[in-house]
Amino acid sequence: MGIIEKMRLDGKNIFVTGGARGIGKSVATAFAEAGANVAIVDLDINEAKKTAMELEKNHSIKAIAIEADVTKPDDVNAMIATVLDVFGRLDVAFCNAGICMNIPAEEMTFEQWKKVIDINLTGVFLTAQAAGKVMIEQGGGSIINTASMSGHIVNVPQPQCSYNASKAGVIQLTKSLAVEWATKNVRVNCISPGYMGTELTLNSPSLKPLIEQWNKMAPLHRMGRPEELQSICVYLAGDTSSFTTGSDFVIDGAFTCI
Repeated sequence: MGIIEKMRLDGKNIFVTGGARGIGKSVATAFAEAGANVAIVDLDINEAKKTAMELEKNHSIKAIAIEADVTKPDDVNAMIATVLDVFGRLDVAFCNAGICMNIPAEEMTFEQWKKVIDINLTGVFLTAQAAGKVMIEQGGGSIINTASMSGHIVNVPQPQCSYNASKAGVIQLTKSLAVEWATKNVRVNCISPGYMGTELTLNSPSLKPLIEQWNKMAPLHRMGRPEELQSICVYLAGDTSSFTTGSDFVIDGAFTCI
């Protein structure tokens, strides 16, 4: 069997949080193209259903939509139960849901700070923990967390201390879980994307001036495309990455090099 065949995900069952659109949808599409069954987990259940139907229509896989709030343990546990009920097994978790608030630190309320931390960091912990419990009992699995280049640098000119702190936390959480679960055959890695030109980002009037500044600063003078994150996630989800755990993959067009 050649390397391309070995990288396929046929028969694997995966959930993707924040999977209805953007990076989550793009990576979920790649998982489906590689042969995996995919659960699209999102607060926007209508959009999640659209994405799941699209994946089933275009690929010979099973896709379902699940409404869940990743900050609520009961929601996360119910989501895991649904995945196991429908698919019978959980092989890969893509803990991707996240938000960003651009608010000066001196003006940020506790509620605003807590919302970002709850979704971006606590939500990743809760979903990774729930997935990890299942995978340990099964004898193995792969968890992929979405961090950010913002866990490595302080972005300018936008003020986003809560986002930066949450993503730095995701990176260290990933490494910690990888070490704890190494002997249990549960691999945990994260990706740290740079600025990504998702549909929502590119169509936001308020972000247009920022995008122009980011592109001037960036070595490649452009934002990344969500599909440029697909191959690394398929690799991490598959068996060819069996010796890869505790790693943070920075995909930022060299932005953090400057």
